[in-house]
Amino acid sequence: MPQPPSRLGSSAPTAGGAAPPVSRVPRWLRVTLPALLILVWLAAAAVGGPYFGRVDEVSSDDRTAYLPATAEATQVQERLSGFTDGDAVPAVVVFVAPDGLTGGDLDAVDDRLAAAGRLSTVDGDISPAIASDDGAAAQAFVPLSGSADVAEATAELRETLTRDLPEGIDVSITGPAGFAADLTTAFAGIDGLLLGVALAAVLVILVIVYRSFLLPVTVLATSLFALCVALLTIWHLANAGVLLLSGQTQGILFILVIGAATDYALLYVARYRDELLRTPDRWTATRRALRGSFEPVLASGGTVIAGLLCLLLSELRSNSTLGPVAAIGIAFAMLSALTLLPALLLLLGRAAFWPRVPRHDPAAAQDDTSDRGLWGRVARVVRGRPRAVWITTAAVLALGCVGITQLQASGVPQSELVLGTSEARIGQDRLAEHFPAGSGTPVYVVAPEGELQPAADVLLEEDGIADVAVTADTPAMTAPVTADGIGAFGPPGTPAPEPVVSDGTVLLQGTLTDAADSAAAERTVRDLRAAYTDTVPSALVGGESATDLDTNEASIRDRTLIVPVVLVVILVILMLLLRAVVAPVLLILTTVLSFGTAMGVAGLVFEALGFPGADPAVPLYGFVFLVALGIDYNIFLMTRVREETLLHGTREGVLRGLRLTGGIITSAGLVLAATFTALAVIPVLFLVQLAFIVAFGVLLDTFAVRSLLVPALAYDVGRKIWWPSRLARGAA
Repeated sequence: MPQPPSRLGSSAPTAGGAAPPVSRVPRWLRVTLPALLILVWLAAAAVGGPYFGRVDEVSSDDRTAYLPATAEATQVQERLSGFTDGDAVPAVVVFVAPDGLTGGDLDAVDDRLAAAGRLSTVDGDISPAIASDDGAAAQAFVPLSGSADVAEATAELRETLTRDLPEGIDVSITGPAGFAADLTTAFAGIDGLLLGVALAAVLVILVIVYRSFLLPVTVLATSLFALCVALLTIWHLANAGVLLLSGQTQGILFILVIGAATDYALLYVARYRDELLRTPDRWTATRRALRGSFEPVLASGGTVIAGLLCLLLSELRSNSTLGPVAAIGIAFAMLSALTLLPALLLLLGRAAFWPRVPRHDPAAAQDDTSDRGLWGRVARVVRGRPRAVWITTAAVLALGCVGITQLQASGVPQSELVLGTSEARIGQDRLAEHFPAGSGTPVYVVAPEGELQPAADVLLEEDGIADVAVTADTPAMTAPVTADGIGAFGPPGTPAPEPVVSDGTVLLQGTLTDAADSAAAERTVRDLRAAYTDTVPSALVGGESATDLDTNEASIRDRTLIVPVVLVVILVILMLLLRAVVAPVLLILTTVLSFGTAMGVAGLVFEALGFPGADPAVPLYGFVFLVALGIDYNIFLMTRVREETLLHGTREGVLRGLRLTGGIITSAGLVLAATFTALAVIPVLFLVQLAFIVAFGVLLDTFAVRSLLVPALAYDVGRKIWWPSRLARGAA
């Protein structure tokens, strides 16, 4: 169990241990100023609170919307409206009867499809039921309105199709609409369940740390108010089109603001408590606590913001927009910790700590430099054998990095994004059993009108394509294409329909032999693009499979670019903050080692759990959060070490800094790990994996890196750690 946060500030007592003079600030100002601050925050939170239920109004989970404008999948998606009416989302309905579908069964299916066509959420003509060759299944394509709630529209469609259907016929809805509905349902608990679990976990930890009730509630209120105001700001920016929100971004925002605001609050509360021991006057204690908290909070929060804003370099809007969204959240977390929390504690005074009330006792406020207590014993171990401690810790961490080879972060099928039962996944499996696996989710090819046949020939020659069609101006919307040209719909002699032409181009559709979200389908897209480079250079290949491919490739490029940029940015900030070069370099190296260990252990755990790999963005997000947030603890520790070094020398400063920051770093680490663990309640593979990586990495950082590795390394290096500043030339 962590010890309660201990002194992070150092206000020298007056001569003889006497209490400092009581503040001369008028009493009315000491009451009015904090009251006004609280009212301002209360009003802003009251306005922002209702926006928790309105995020879906300005968010989108359309993956194509996150791709750069230069991606082929994006260009094809933008041109689709020229060939089809509206922005319908296709649903593929699969009807399966183990004993086979009779003629009467097919008639009943067509009747249900006709009833579905009258639904207000259906946007366009529904295809008739198409029976499989084995007679055990049938499929139909239903265009759902793009403006409708896809989860509600899918549920209504399913209820209509299953009503009065003969017994023994199972109905599954898959395709883009089915998977979108699964994802929407998975994110449905993000407003209530996720926030509730995160707040409950933090409350339990704070009660254990403070052994109080009022103080944890006050800290949580600070975090919640910060989230409300941040959400209010972000909602309006998203509504204006400045930012792009998704369910994934929303969940990360909630966790990040709650965790960061609580961490900053822990720092302020520790300083405020110490000042209450030194002075009987709450106003003086508040002023001193703010002065001691301002620099570390601003430095740590500013570092996190700088790291997050590096995501703006991403080609994927899902990454680039997360940066400013999360940065806004961190900014309000800092603001609430430095304004709202001090105002609340100023009015509450010592009563906030009840029943462990800090009484005015200057003698008790002296720095505890003994080896008593948990952090005193840790400091004794570091002082006794520093080289053995840091080498052993680094070796264990390096051993954990070995598992990183087991982490396959090259992308996962869309059907695996949602954990647990998935109707869309079941439907896709049934579709693959009785039809070409890619039915209903074709590859789209936009080609010049004059090169329709050469473009079709490339599709026909590709092994991964089962059949080819062209969008035509007919009720059926597509006409088959063979090596002999566009086919007819009717008996021999029926004229072939004319293809729809938009801006001098036509739209071809290729039915994939493999599931549209599979690695094999991505290979087919890659092969098609390579073939078109030689035959029809102006042809563009898009669709769901192309979106997966372009997203994964862009994400890998982002990871390769952003990771080193984040390291350089944070390294520069640490150099400026610590006024040294050696210390920041060593801190960055320990952070990278800690991240490698977290990823290695994650690779082994994910393999043991049977996860189908990971999204390429998982290592990127894990790196940004672990490095940026881990630097918080570096700043908490090393700024205090530097402060103590100025008075006592480097080695003694390291030990004193470790003793005085151990409690706050441990408490902050537990809070942050608990909040990120709450992400696992959302049954989305990406969030579950990110929750484990960040939570485990933060705990590793807290209990191994900041408690053993960094202090032992700094103690062993001695004053050279401050090179080239003047501290490197002082006493060791």
